[in-house]
Amino acid sequence: MLFYMTMKKTFALILLLFTAATQAQSKIPSDFFQNPLNVDLVLSGTFGELRSNHFHSGMDIKTQQREGLPVVAAADGFVSRINIQHYGYGKALYIQHPNGYTTVYGHLQKFSPEIEAYIKKQQYAKETYEIELFPKADELKVTASELVALSGNTGGSGGPHLHFEIRDGQQRPMNPKLFGIEIKDTQAPTVNSLYVYPLGENAHVNGSGERQRVKLTLLKDGSFKAEQLNACGEIAFGVNTVDKQDGAPNNNGIYQIDAVLNGDSIFQLNFDRFSFSETRHLNQMIDYEYFSNNKSRITRLYVQPSNPLSVYRNVVDKGTITIQDSLTYLYNITIRDFAGNERLIRVPIKGEQPTDKISKKINETDYLVKANEAFNVEENGIDVYIPKGSLYEDTYLDISFTGDTIHFHQDDTPIHSNITIGFNVSEYSEENKEKMFIARLGYRGRPSYSSTYKKGNRFTTGVRTFGDYTLVADIKPPFISPVNFKDGQWISSNNNIKVRITDDLSGIKSYRATVNGKFILMEYEYKNNTLTHDFSDAVVTDTENKLKVIVTDNVGNSNTYEATFFRK
Repeated sequence: MLFYMTMKKTFALILLLFTAATQAQSKIPSDFFQNPLNVDLVLSGTFGELRSNHFHSGMDIKTQQREGLPVVAAADGFVSRINIQHYGYGKALYIQHPNGYTTVYGHLQKFSPEIEAYIKKQQYAKETYEIELFPKADELKVTASELVALSGNTGGSGGPHLHFEIRDGQQRPMNPKLFGIEIKDTQAPTVNSLYVYPLGENAHVNGSGERQRVKLTLLKDGSFKAEQLNACGEIAFGVNTVDKQDGAPNNNGIYQIDAVLNGDSIFQLNFDRFSFSETRHLNQMIDYEYFSNNKSRITRLYVQPSNPLSVYRNVVDKGTITIQDSLTYLYNITIRDFAGNERLIRVPIKGEQPTDKISKKINETDYLVKANEAFNVEENGIDVYIPKGSLYEDTYLDISFTGDTIHFHQDDTPIHSNITIGFNVSEYSEENKEKMFIARLGYRGRPSYSSTYKKGNRFTTGVRTFGDYTLVADIKPPFISPVNFKDGQWISSNNNIKVRITDDLSGIKSYRATVNGKFILMEYEYKNNTLTHDFSDAVVTDTENKLKVIVTDNVGNSNTYEATFFRK
């Protein structure tokens, strides 16, 4: 009985603490965080912006087209995580704050001296450039406005900028503008196009069951009026829209879309917060087929079955409209940015049965894959396994086999979770198998490496993109060449030593460099194919130095570069 009472009190205490933490974050502080850069903030990317397979989780702040701008802590706290990788955020810093929020700073050039020393110690101890660290709360404390890093262009950045995030206590990214981070914006969102979708089996718009672009007329007040649509059955809409802030021409993401039918709200899309676990469902939000063929994203103003996105609000009947014969409807779309600028689209609809209807085309194939059922097929020693839930909806797939190549549908259908493709390689010699990998064939049949798991006579890969897959052999090792020095040269005035590494097929897997037999840290920048060692690490101390760089590709081909250089 005593044990029961103790456990009950402990649970009550935990519940109380959790409730207190939740309530503390229920009211978003608007004056706690400051700008992470000491310049006027101009954005190249906004929170929630539609990206490939994900929503943008922060704001991309322009750094005047250069690197090295001071990045400061947005508030008091401590460095809770450091992640350095070749791709993604590159060099990234995470600061935990006393109110439960976390700020993230990505694509950094370098860190403050104290943080840099902490990282370098761990990198040399583990002999690796890519590293993830979780400092304790008392190791790297910071105060608001304290220099923590310099802005850069590392990782998957397309140009110099600072990626800045604010996350809640559950590590869900939130819109930084909710916290009082202000960006000057006096421009209303831009509407590029509007589309209507007949959804039901007997639905039509203007006599057709196919997706159609709706003609829009810009009015003097800045709003749009659509042509009248004659429709019947279940229909829905999609819009291609972007937002621009002052100071930059970038086409950024919007903040909110509302849809109202005859005065009643039936759909809202709002980018205040989302979780990383749901972000790939962006591919259900957009018209993925249209994006695949046109490289332009239409945001669906309705929710497809099995779409769990939390960014939807006030959704009635999934946001779809059932049009009845002889009735009239007015459908209004309001697109807003965070500053309150908005753009209105009015769509008049008349219920009307068509005299001659063009049905929606369905490309039936031999393979109908049910979204809620597993599927497998095998031919020519190639097998495919599609787990339950990998597709968002039941889909006819175009699958064919030719030799050691599989045509696995086309990339106009999204894949949510990995599909396994396997190859029987028993007919190949052990020597050949060692150099082979599974590749996806891209533009003009160019093969690109797909992570290949080898076990005996079976090679497998997990894919989340449809296309053509085949077996390819790579027998050429990577190429290594010096950039800012020559063999036998004195380089006392150099701040660093740099080599270029490339691989023309399977891609670079790993590298290692030593000077006089001692490991040296080299930073890999894949965008310009360079490895760079900074002499400020104070590892190279001798006058005569023998450099050795070993680079290995994804199938094990290896190349070694050796040179001697001199320093005073």
